[in-house]
Parts: sequence; structure tokens; C-alpha cells
Amino acid sequence: MAESKDYLTQTQENGSIQISEDVIASIAALAVREVEGVYGLSANATFDLSNILGKKNLRNGIRVKIGENEELSIACNLVVKMGSAVMTVAKNVQTAISDAVTAMTGVRPALVNVNVCGVATPKTPAKN
Repeated sequence: MAESKDYLTQTQENGSIQISEDVIASIAALAVREVEGVYGLSANATFDLSNILGKKNLRNGIRVKIGENEELSIACNLVVKMGSAVMTVAKNVQTAISDAVTAMTGVRPALVNVNVCGVATPKTPAKN
């Protein structure tokens, strides 16, 4: 296993289970994409349409920190669709991330921080 990554470790009676922070970030990113009003994730905290991430760079808008005692902290840089209630979308993202990570890893994140770094107009199909 790579030494530069942190792992969430759960000890079982016949060994241990290690979950990479990348896996947790992917779970969180997939949960974010399911929330109504989300335009996308941004690679950094500044809004730039070129930084909006597609499916290939899914987890780059999510940061996971595994602290002492296997405490999870998750942060995401979010871009909200124009016309959506920003606070409602942000709260729904917090809940979605927390529920998805808990369901898939068995560990509830201690913190889920959402940084709304922009608002964007949904793309409209080009007219021929």
C-alpha cells in the first residue's frame, strides 16, 4: 500500500479492513452528484468554469482527512446551479455525504464541510 495515503482501519476478529481515503472521497463525490441543485465539484475553492470536474476527476473536489482514533473529516468545493437555494443544497450535500460514507464504511464522519465556491447556469443543448 502507498505510504502517502491514509487509511481508515477497522479491526475485525480475523484481521483488519483498510479503506483508502481515495475510496472515501469517491463515495462522497458520488453522493454529491445525486443531490438536486448541484452543478458540480470544483478542484479548488475559487470558482472557474474550467475547474468544474467531470466524471474522470470525480474525487478531486473532495478532501478527506483521517485523524486520530479513525476520525473522518470531509470537505468539498461545490458549485450550485443558478436558481437553487444555496443553503438548502449545501445542507443536503452534507447529509448525503455523511449518510453515504456511513452506509458504505460503517464510520460516520465527524465533520462534513461544504464550501460553496460558485453558482453556474446549467448547460443548454445547442440548437441546430
